[in-house]
Amino acid sequence: MSWVFILGLLIVLFAVMQSAAPGVEIKSWQKFKELITPASGDLYEPTPGSPKAVMVKSDRVIATIKPGVEGVNPGKEPLTVYHVIDGGSRQYYLEQIDTLLHGNFETDTKQSVWVQLLFTIGPILLLLLIVWFLIARSVRGAGGGPGGMLGSFGKSKHRISTKETSKIRFTDVAGIDEAKDEVLELVEFLKNPKKFQRLGGRIPRGVLLVGPPGCGKTLLAKAIAGEADCPFFSISGSDFVEMFVGVGASRVRDLFKQAKENSPCIIFLDEIDAVGRRRGSGFSSGGHDEREQTLNAILVEMDGFEVTDQVIVIAATNRSDVLDPALIRPGRFDRQVPVSLPDVEGRLKILQVHSEGITLAPDVDLKRTARGTPMFSGADLAALINEAAIIATLEDKDAVDQHDLEEARDKIKFGRARHSRKIEETERAATAYHEAGHTVVQALLEDADPVHKVTIIPRGQAMGATFSLPEKDRYGYGRRYIEATLQVLCAGRIAEQRQTADVSSGAAMDIQMATAYARHMVLEWGMSDRLGFVRYAPSDASESFVPDKDYSPETARIIDEEVKRIVDTAYADAERLVAERWSTVAAIAEALLKYETLQNTEVETLMDGGTIDRPTVADLLDAEIDHASSDTPPPEQPQPDASTASDEDDGLMPAPA
Repeated sequence: MSWVFILGLLIVLFAVMQSAAPGVEIKSWQKFKELITPASGDLYEPTPGSPKAVMVKSDRVIATIKPGVEGVNPGKEPLTVYHVIDGGSRQYYLEQIDTLLHGNFETDTKQSVWVQLLFTIGPILLLLLIVWFLIARSVRGAGGGPGGMLGSFGKSKHRISTKETSKIRFTDVAGIDEAKDEVLELVEFLKNPKKFQRLGGRIPRGVLLVGPPGCGKTLLAKAIAGEADCPFFSISGSDFVEMFVGVGASRVRDLFKQAKENSPCIIFLDEIDAVGRRRGSGFSSGGHDEREQTLNAILVEMDGFEVTDQVIVIAATNRSDVLDPALIRPGRFDRQVPVSLPDVEGRLKILQVHSEGITLAPDVDLKRTARGTPMFSGADLAALINEAAIIATLEDKDAVDQHDLEEARDKIKFGRARHSRKIEETERAATAYHEAGHTVVQALLEDADPVHKVTIIPRGQAMGATFSLPEKDRYGYGRRYIEATLQVLCAGRIAEQRQTADVSSGAAMDIQMATAYARHMVLEWGMSDRLGFVRYAPSDASESFVPDKDYSPETARIIDEEVKRIVDTAYADAERLVAERWSTVAAIAEALLKYETLQNTEVETLMDGGTIDRPTVADLLDAEIDHASSDTPPPEQPQPDASTASDEDDGLMPAPA
């Protein structure tokens, strides 16, 4: 069809060009002038009423020459000759011709034949091109899959990676050794399948990576793509979803079809909960459910009548509780590999990996940073190293020091410090006593985490903060630890109220955390004597719009009473501790008003009844001004005694105001 269309178009163009040919071209303007000069007698004399012998158009000058002119028109019929002119020089030629013919010529400003041709057949040509494009695309779509022109929608949107194209290796993955060992077995099988088949075993068809966001599930998949000597098909669960019904299932079939053609290979389904949710949930709208059809296609392809052991499926999700049971059963996803938050040793390894390309100062202690970042994921630790490098760069440092790492950790966890915020003195004093209450109670209780530092510099949405440095990773919460934490949360409001005789909204986050702890103790952890060893919290896997309560209204009343009792008990205990050590609370609050930030060694000094003797930022600025005016050296800042400094201080200077 296409060659017939092109041939017809060429014939039309040739005919138009032939019909539009104006005559013989005279390239020399001087010779053309000689022909049209009246004295030469070469111009054809038209009959009355006919067009004149010379016509000036927009792109050429046309003249009719009489027969018998030697060298130009030796024939017996008049001949049309023309000279091509530039449209910008048309006025010049008009003046020349007017001088020669004294106005005995015609002018025609009509467009050239090519422009006329374009406007004549242009719309028809455009319409034919559109029709030809649509028909050709329809033919290609019909050949590539079902659905005619819409056949391309059923194609899988996966991306193929190989060992050469992926730069991530298993050496770049740290802190999740057990999960790495699990997937290393898959790579080993693909490299040496006979080793595993020697005793009759088979490799798992599917591996499900489960864990919180940022823990390294996708990074593990990238490492597999970089290590395995086979094609790696990667696709997201949302790529199966489309506006057309049946497209998701078609894409699943197309993905597995191409994977089987390239076996052995690996398929990676990221965020599989987008299409693998439990069927028959409360969110089903009835009728044809596109998501369920896509899930059914995945189930059949992974363990149906036509299965292959040469295609391994790896999926990742952080919502394994909502996945359909048929999807995660053995035979489809034989293994569920937890990719959890790293412990202190894992965090140290992750920090070492991400700091390889960073210039670190000699005082940097990554072990201390790892210890001070509990519940940080691998992504958080990578952001911490990057933020520390940015902070050091903005301060024109030659290397990243420990203070930059501490500032980056606080920035990621609590937000950026806002030194420029103007705070009234009364509000500043209330914040100082609030944080002093937290600090004193936390330092007194053995079951609470030790104090790391305390500050009243606004950071994020908080007016101040008391930072702790956990001594170990916690994988569960003991009752004594929770009760101590509740007392620490209550102490801030108590100290603030005792000093100002008023309460403020600054304790909103403390109240929220205390209430959450108390409700978990009652509903999930069985730490209430009245309710006993019973779980009352709703199931996380429930997807109904209004979750049902599996207990009576009387039990709900007892739950509320128990939550209130736990918080009130912690509040009373914290109030007693604050009253007993009020002088210490006041000392720490006054030190915060003066220095704004206190390290753990300074807090310990104040708790023991000592005093802090170091210049403030204002004192240092005044000393520099006095030195500039009197040419005397400024007083040196006293250095802490190395024998009394703790290993947690590491020479850190407090953040300036």
